[in-house]
Amino acid sequence: MTNLTFEKALTDLEQIVARLEKGGISLNESLALFEKGVKMARFLRGELDKAERKVEILLKDEKGGLVAEEFDAAGADEGETGKEDGTP
Repeated sequence: MTNLTFEKALTDLEQIVARLEKGGISLNESLALFEKGVKMARFLRGELDKAERKVEILLKDEKGGLVAEEFDAAGADEGETGKEDGTP
């Protein structure tokens, strides 16, 4: 998995799940796909953990403490201000 990206691994995992759900494959092939899926899932988890650590570093204040901020999923789609009309 040397040149594997998050997006490629996610696509591969989705394809593996689809093949396993569809059925009609041998037990050996199912086990091989399952094993590859587990490896993809571990890789993806590792990448998400790395991203989380990077975000934590970016959110640290000047004294090294984390600054907790609530994440507003609706506001993230509306831009920097968090309001639909663009006011701060």
